[in-house]
Amino acid sequence: MAQSRVTDFYARRRPGLTAPRAKSVCLTPSPSGLVPSELTRSSSRKRARPSTEPGSDHPAPPARRRLQLPGLDSCPSSPADPSPPADAGSPVKPSPVKRIKNTAVSEGPGLSATVQQQDKVPSKDSVSELQSCLRRARKLGAQARALRARVQENAVESCTSDAKESTEQPCVEKVPAYQRFHALAQPGPPGLVLPYKYQVLAEMFRSMDTIVSMLHNRSETVTFAKVKQGVQDMMRKRFEERNVGQIKTVYPTSYCFRQECNVPTFKDSIKRSDYQLTIEPLLGPEGGAGATQLTATCLLQRRQVFRQNLVDRVKEHHKAFLASLNPPMAVPEDQLTRWHPRFNVDEVPDIEPAELPQPPVTEKLTTAQEVLARARNLMSPKMERALSNLALRSTEPGSPGSSSPALPATPPATPPAASPSALKGVSQALLERIRAKEVQKQLAQMTRCPEQELRLQRLERLPELARVLRGVFVSERKPALTMEVVCARMVDSCQAALSSGEMEKHVLLLAELLPDWLSLHRIRTDTYIKLDKAADLAGLTARLTQRVHTEGL
Repeated sequence: MAQSRVTDFYARRRPGLTAPRAKSVCLTPSPSGLVPSELTRSSSRKRARPSTEPGSDHPAPPARRRLQLPGLDSCPSSPADPSPPADAGSPVKPSPVKRIKNTAVSEGPGLSATVQQQDKVPSKDSVSELQSCLRRARKLGAQARALRARVQENAVESCTSDAKESTEQPCVEKVPAYQRFHALAQPGPPGLVLPYKYQVLAEMFRSMDTIVSMLHNRSETVTFAKVKQGVQDMMRKRFEERNVGQIKTVYPTSYCFRQECNVPTFKDSIKRSDYQLTIEPLLGPEGGAGATQLTATCLLQRRQVFRQNLVDRVKEHHKAFLASLNPPMAVPEDQLTRWHPRFNVDEVPDIEPAELPQPPVTEKLTTAQEVLARARNLMSPKMERALSNLALRSTEPGSPGSSSPALPATPPATPPAASPSALKGVSQALLERIRAKEVQKQLAQMTRCPEQELRLQRLERLPELARVLRGVFVSERKPALTMEVVCARMVDSCQAALSSGEMEKHVLLLAELLPDWLSLHRIRTDTYIKLDKAADLAGLTARLTQRVHTEGL
């Protein structure tokens, strides 16, 4: 093979000797493509590629070996070949697209244009895929339209149902949380706590009694307008005739209500001839025989009677709640010291106001019907019969004008607790024993006095205080310590916030329950405590826990 010479470069650079360079059909050469004979220069000294036989399937090996990288093609413009790269020495099988391009280059420019047009025409597989995608898109669109129509129908139905419910049922405002859970936020030990609305009514009665006593002791006529202004100034709450009716329902013998006219008011808004609601306090056994004034003792007694009446009303609802339980419970009212744990005190229904005296109705001809009724004797019998028939039709229950306002429904009683599905398979006798034990525990809680409640709270703290007390003696390394030192150390070490006086009561109770472990010795003015450090602390804690369990039942 002849080697290239340096002078060939200059011969090719001369304008007369250089032949026009033919444009290649494929911009990106393929490693297996064929080079046409027309594009080969006779003056080139490069090695010629061996020609392939027309009947052979394998292409000619390339003149230069190219580095085959995994994931990259030799031609950047050609589509990626998913087949793994072959070895550098082995012949590479060309793709169908590259074969078409190679044939186009070898056969001529006319055939290459037709091949390019064939490449642009989509195949049957791509057309079928497009048609299936189009059918799927149409199907999804139809489903989306049906779903949108169904959602709109549901929204319209819900709006109509809400409108019907709002027209049928009156709008009830939601009670704030500080009123719904007022009983749970009361300080001190649990007892017979009144609902929030009942406590507000008791405070209104106290303010009203104060204003009425001031006006009555000055021999001044007590009217509702004067009492209303004074109570609102004291409580910063609205006070209306409805609240006065509730007070009359709870304590009927507290006041005497009348409608009177010609009462001096010294106000331009109220005429002297108008009827006003007057209030007169009834001085019964609280004020004593022949009492004419409301004293502080009388006011205090009336306030206590009013509160006791409120408690009795709550007891009635509590009794109905106990009767609706499964199994039902019965607690004597004189032994009841606290409400049932599941009895929601703040959901007790409000007190219905009693009827107050209304001003007498004076005949005033304000409508045409009243005028016709007055002039009935001046009418003919035919006209009178027509008017009576019209009045009968208007008073029928089916007429639109005779519809009476719907009364608010009273809340239903709490239904007995039904056994849930989770208790299937459990013995009924076992469930009855558990329920009976729970009823016994709740009954003991409701009939427990405040002193017993306080003692039970101290007993629950004793197991922890016993461990703290033993730690104090171990750290001090003394056989006996004074009560003041022990209480001060225990207050600093205990988790509960207790004072020194409360801690001393706990130590005394601990000495009462465990005399063999803790002993008290009074010497002069001090009290010394001795402790048995060798005693088993776990056994002492178990004894205290058992004592808490027995006294808690």
